[in-house]
Parts: sequence; C-alpha cells; structure tokens
Amino acid sequence: MDQPKPREPVRIARSGAGRPGYVTVKGAREHNLRDVDVELPRDALVVFTGISGSGKSSLAFGTLYAEAQRRYFESVAPYARRMIDQVGVPDVDAIEGLPPAVALQQQRGTPSARSSVGSVTTLSSLVRMMYSRAGTYPPGQPMLYAEDFSPNTPQGACPSCGGLGRVYHATETSMVPDPSLTIRERAVAAWPQAWGGQNLRDILVSRGIDVDTPWKDLPRAVRDWILFTDDQPQEPVYAGLSPEQTQAARRRRLEPSYMGTFTSARRHVLGTFTNSQSALMRRRAARYLVSEDCPACHGKRLKPEALSVTFAGLDIGELSRMTLSQLAEAMQPAAEDRLPDDRPGKDAAQETLDREAGQRDRARRAAAGASAHAGAPDVRATPNLSIEKRLAAQRLAADLVDRIGTLAELGLGYLSLDRVTTTLSSGELQRLRLATQLRSQLFGVAYVLDEPTAGLHPADGDAMHEALAGLLTAGNSLFVVEHDIGTMRRADWLVDVGPAAGEHGGTVLYSGPPEGLREVEASLTRLHLFGLVEPPQRPRREPSGWLRLEGIVRNNLRGVSAAFPLGCLSAVTGISGSGKSSLVSQALLELVGDRLGRPVETDDEPEDPLDDAPGPTEGRIVGGMEGVRRLVQVDQKPIGRTPRSNLATYTGLFDAVRKLFAATPEAQRRRYDAGRFSFNVAKGRCPACEGEGFVSVELLFMPSVYAPCPTCHGSRYAPATLEVTWNGLTIADVLGLTVERACAAFADEPSVLRPLAVLRDLGLGYLRLGQPATELSGGEAQRIKLATELQRGQRGGTLYVLDEPTTGLHPTDVDRLMLQVNGLVDAGNTVVMVEHDMRVVAGADHVIDVGPGAGSLGGTVVADGRPEVVAEARASRTAPYLREELDAYEGGGALPQRP
Repeated sequence: MDQPKPREPVRIARSGAGRPGYVTVKGAREHNLRDVDVELPRDALVVFTGISGSGKSSLAFGTLYAEAQRRYFESVAPYARRMIDQVGVPDVDAIEGLPPAVALQQQRGTPSARSSVGSVTTLSSLVRMMYSRAGTYPPGQPMLYAEDFSPNTPQGACPSCGGLGRVYHATETSMVPDPSLTIRERAVAAWPQAWGGQNLRDILVSRGIDVDTPWKDLPRAVRDWILFTDDQPQEPVYAGLSPEQTQAARRRRLEPSYMGTFTSARRHVLGTFTNSQSALMRRRAARYLVSEDCPACHGKRLKPEALSVTFAGLDIGELSRMTLSQLAEAMQPAAEDRLPDDRPGKDAAQETLDREAGQRDRARRAAAGASAHAGAPDVRATPNLSIEKRLAAQRLAADLVDRIGTLAELGLGYLSLDRVTTTLSSGELQRLRLATQLRSQLFGVAYVLDEPTAGLHPADGDAMHEALAGLLTAGNSLFVVEHDIGTMRRADWLVDVGPAAGEHGGTVLYSGPPEGLREVEASLTRLHLFGLVEPPQRPRREPSGWLRLEGIVRNNLRGVSAAFPLGCLSAVTGISGSGKSSLVSQALLELVGDRLGRPVETDDEPEDPLDDAPGPTEGRIVGGMEGVRRLVQVDQKPIGRTPRSNLATYTGLFDAVRKLFAATPEAQRRRYDAGRFSFNVAKGRCPACEGEGFVSVELLFMPSVYAPCPTCHGSRYAPATLEVTWNGLTIADVLGLTVERACAAFADEPSVLRPLAVLRDLGLGYLRLGQPATELSGGEAQRIKLATELQRGQRGGTLYVLDEPTTGLHPTDVDRLMLQVNGLVDAGNTVVMVEHDMRVVAGADHVIDVGPGAGSLGGTVVADGRPEVVAEARASRTAPYLREELDAYEGGGALPQRP
C-alpha cells in the first residue's frame, strides 16, 4: 500500500489583500479538492452545489469555516483553547478577505436525556428566572434561585428520580417474557448472555433448583428469589455435569470447577443499567425495565418546593409541557402588562383609559389567536404582584414572546420546551440553532450552513429562506451547501463543484451568478436547475391489495386510519411535525413487525436508555397482511458507531474478500484462515495500534493530530499479514480502493462484484471500502443499507419502509436512487417512504398527505390518492407545491382509488 504523503507547509494569508468585497481562496487541497482557486462575494447568498462527494463541503466547511475558526482561536488564551473542540488547520495556500464565521451544521452532537428544546434555545433559562423573580410563592416559603427550577442541578432535581421524571422497575413480566420456557431454555431473558447466564443457571443447579421445569410451574417463592433477592450467595459449580451428577458431586464433597456468586435478575439489570460504561449493555438492560412517571414529581422532574411556585396559575412543569405557540399565547398578557404611571400630573381618568385600552388590546389579541392556538389554556397575568415583580415579569415574558415568535416563523411552534433533543430531526435542530442566530443581530459575519432545507417540507423551506434573507439584510454573508433547486434559484452566486464525486471531483466547474451555469456542459447541476432533464415517463402501477391500518394513536395521531397500496410506491408527505413519521416510521413499522413476529427498532428508540421513548402504538391492522411476508426498514441511522465498522464490513463483501486471500497459495502454505485478514482479530492486525491504523498526538494548546501508526504506517495489519497478496494487492490495498476501482479489481469475482456494483449504481462509487462508518453522512448510510438489501435475491412480498431517502442528495443522485427503488417495486415488493422532495412525490403511485399543520394542529390524513388527486386537495399544505411539480411530470395510467 502506498505510504501517505506528508502535506506541504500550509501558507495562510494573515490579512485580506485580495479583491475588495470578495473572499479569495488560493490552492485549497482539503480532502479531494485539487488546488482550488475561487472568489466568493461577501454580503451575498453564495450556494455551493455539486453531486454528493464532489468536495463542496470540503470547500465550505473544511476550508473556509476551518480557517475562520483557526484565526479566531489565535485570539483566545492558550489554556482556554484546550477546552474547545477545534476543527484543525485547513490545507490551503491563502485565504484573503475572510470575515468571522459561524457554522450551522446538521450534526446532532452527543445525545442526552437532559438536553431539551428549552436548553438548546436558552428559553428555559428565561422561564426559570421568571419563576424565581416573579413567581407566586406559597406563604412562608423563601425565594428560590433560578437553579432551583432546573432538573439538571442537584438543588432543583426531584430527589426521587434524580431529575429524570421517570422511575424504573424490573418486573417478572419484563424479565421473563415467555413463562412457558424453562430456566435452561433461558426463560430469564434479563440474565446476561453466553458464560454469564450459564454461570447463574449452573449455580441454581447446585442449589437444587429444577432448571428443566417450565417457569410458570415453579413455586412462587422460588421464582421470586431468583428474580428479586438481594442475597449474593456463593455456591460450588460443577461445569458440564447434569443436575443429578451435580448433586452427587456435592454429597461426595468433590472439588468444584469454581465457586460462583449468584446475582438475581433484578440486581443484574439495575446494576448494568446504572453502572455500565457500555451504551450497548445499558440499552439491553433497559429492555427489561418498566418505566413510569415518578410518583413524587409526576414526571415534572423538579423538587416539591420548585413545583409549589406558580406563574399565571401554572407550575413550571406544566408550562414546559405546552407547545411554544401555546406558551407565547399564555405569556402575552404578562408581556403587555402596563404598570401604573406615578409621574406628577397623571390623573386617575387617564390611568383608567390606559387600563381599559390595555384590556381591549388583550381581548383583541386573544380572539385573533384563538384559532391559531387551539388548546392553549386561558391564562391571565399573575395578579397581586409587587411593582418590582410585575416589572420583572413583563420584561421576561416580553423577551419570551419575542424569541418564540422567531421560532414560530421557522415552523417550530409545535415543539415544547421539555421535548428532548434526541427526538428531534437534524433539520429541526438546525432551525433551533438558526433562530438563536437570527436574534443575535450580528453584523459582518459569514454564516456557513449545511443543507438548511434538508428534511424540510417545501412550506417550511419557504420560511427558512425568509429567515436566511433576514440574515443577509442585516449585513452578513451566507455560504450555503445545498442540493435544493429552489435555494439555488434564490442564490446571488453559485459555486458548482465536480464534475463527479471523490477522485473524479474536487474541481470548481463554475463560480458566478446562477444564469451563467447554463453554459457549463460538464455540470450535472445545470441539467436540473434549468429543466434540461426529462421527467420520468412511468405509468402508475396497479395495487395488488391494500394494507389498511385503523385507530392509530401515536404522538399527535389520534384514531387515524390509513391504507397503503401493495405492490406500489407510496409517498407520505406533510409539513415538519405533522405526524407522518409517527404514522410510517413508528406505527406502520411496529404493527407490521408485531404481526410478523419480528419486532423492528423504530426511529424513536432512544440512543441513550435514559431517553424515554413514547409508549407502544395503539391501533390495528385490519387487512392486507397476506401480501406482506417480510419487513425491512432503511433509515439514516449510522451503520456503526466506531471507526472499526466500515463500508466493506457492513455490506458483507469483506467476508468474501478475506476468503479470497485465505485461498491464495501463500496463505495456505502459512495456514492463514480468513480471520487472519481481519483488522479486528489479534492474530492478523498490527499489535501497536490494534488495527486502528493511527495514533493520537496530543498537542495541548492546539487540536490533537492523528498520525499514521509508525509500525504499520496506517495499514492496520501486521507485516506478516501484508506479505500475502491477491492479484498483486494486499488486504490493506483492498481497503484503500474506492468502490469504483474495486469493481474493476474484482470484475471476475461475482460474490464481491455484486454488492460493489449496487453501491456504484447508487452513486457511492467514490467511497473507499475501508471508509470508517463515523465518516459517513446519514444519506450515505441509508444508501449503503439499501445497497445491502438490493444485492439479495428479490422474491417479492417485502415491505420496505424508507425515511426521507433523498435527504442530502443531489438531484442526479436522487434519480439513481429512485431507479433502484422502482426496481424493488417492479420485483413485486411494496415501498412506503416519508418524503419531502416533490419531484419524487410526483413520481409515486400513491400519496398520503398528513397534516394540515404541525403538532396538535396536525395528525390527520388530509388527502390520499394518486399525486394528481392530492395536488387538488384544498386543505393540503403540500398540494400547491405538488401541483407545480406535476406541471412538468406526465404520468401514465392513474392509480385506482382504494375502496
């Protein structure tokens, strides 16, 4: 394998001396960029385009933002730099005229049950201050500080649940799901796997407990002791002996294999859940726990003293559960509260007029907002407060209303303050961060945004564009990485990177006003921007049946019924928060999985077991299951959480590659099996870096540097392993190949070529086989999952559920993806996808539109049928955008309506 070439010294301009009003980049070489020179106007909307993997993010984030951050950190004290996560120094010759930059990326950050909408937006801090300074306290209770109203502090958290709002119990039903099994048949499912569980079963044998009788037939006292005892007795264990032989050995006092310590199932589960450092182990333990609202705080997470304080008749827990729109409505009276004017000459009549005017104004606002905020409580300003408290309440409430107004304009009014961030989409998180920037009123800043319209319904996209226009009007620059055609058309300046992905990209094909891209023949973006691509001419497919759901209750769905045509492609649409993911990615998956006897992990399964997911879906399937034999979910969750998981290992093609190496004459002479060629196995990997391929160098005041392992030089393998070659390639060389190059290298090996060809057809030819899972985007992870499924033989009868599969994809990549998806349907399968791309929705066989609004204003099926029917639905927020797309789409035969 080629040795990595050391980088040339980076020469970065210290002061802007380039063209006035422009940012000038010279010699950018980050990732696949090829000595890029480009000029970008300041105080403009600059959109970076190009197919996935072309290098546009490397230019916008890896170069421009990284350098802006580096320059800022030069002004920060060295000690403080150690506390900040730095992105590193970009590989570029010079950047001139670069203003300070703020990045708004799609990354979620570290998931936590204690991170909420209120904490991300800092609205919770305002609310806590309001309760502290202007709340109504019970008689005799001293004033509390703002920290006393936070469940994340020791002084505010409920002592019973530690501020989580939930308590966890292990019950017989949760730990023994199938009481017809015997202990030997692992009836106690909560016990550890492998040796740990066998050890506990052997201890029970030594104690004379019958492990071959069905659990339900054991005496109650025995079952309770096994599950709940706090005793940890030690018993001799005679490994491999039958119960009769064990008892005979005990009577004869034979030497045991070892002395084992018993642990009850509850003690094991709670101990693992509380103390394990492994997230995987904690999630497994969480399966056997039953959670419920804390009986002390009723799920409000705070100590009794904090919950006894009210504002406008509500405690802080009740206030935090309201939607942001309802909260603004509740705070409006306090925000408009007018204090008496004590200036000399102010007569009583004038004060009365002012008071009556205020009352009329509040009544008018309440009437106007009644329909928009249905369900909001009828709240008035807190009475009987001192002048100081009223003043504090007015200012804090006014600030709250103002901030929430910004969030509502971005379509987030349906969220609540206590909504944990792990249940939010990346698009929702990015809009929350954007709202904070909109209020910051910064001037002269370059905002670098990562696909701000990704995952957004076109109606929410319009609100996003208005928000971005506000930042631009305030005197800032916008550098936006985007695939959305609407955003490109609004741009002042386009930078198209390509022409293809990976090593075939990294070149700026065009930089200038959008209209000029029309003449650049090498650009794939221009084909879609100027309508030079013919829409697909595919007739609508006839359904072979209908999968019908009734009475669905989940999140904001309340008794919803829906029907999905079998043997067709269905698109489920609706604005963000309308309930479409609740219907498809949760309810449909759970109900079908339960009927098939193979439950699936839904999208709202918490990454941290303390993040309490919603309860099971209520509802039922009333028809159509005879046409579904298999269920497959293809979502955007990572394909692995560590660098050891990669493209080759996930798709399974690496197993076939390692077998090829093990079959070579040299490997057979050395008696190397396939395991020898895995970097996760000690016998084949480099002993110095243990198969990681790199070592971390801590530089204290500067970002840590990851250098190739000095022993294996980044190959991950021991020297002896690399002495075996296949067709002139070492196993490390294979991992360094891109998918496209690997297709050529393994052209005569069908078992390896099959998955490689599917990956290439899905537009992933630029990825390296050994590319760590942690470096893959959500869209790439989803396409890899789909490729893994596509390489299998298609027998029909499978229901595929896809969650926004086009998110983060260039229109050219979308076309490649949909070609494969339609191939699945043509093979006799059913595909249901949650989707916002109107081009894809227009090409579906059937559309279900959920809404009409978000949160409590959504949760109903507004329209369903073929796209032409939904496009005419007056109550649908999707209809006008779908109608516009259908003007360019000429479908074939119409899809019959469901009975």
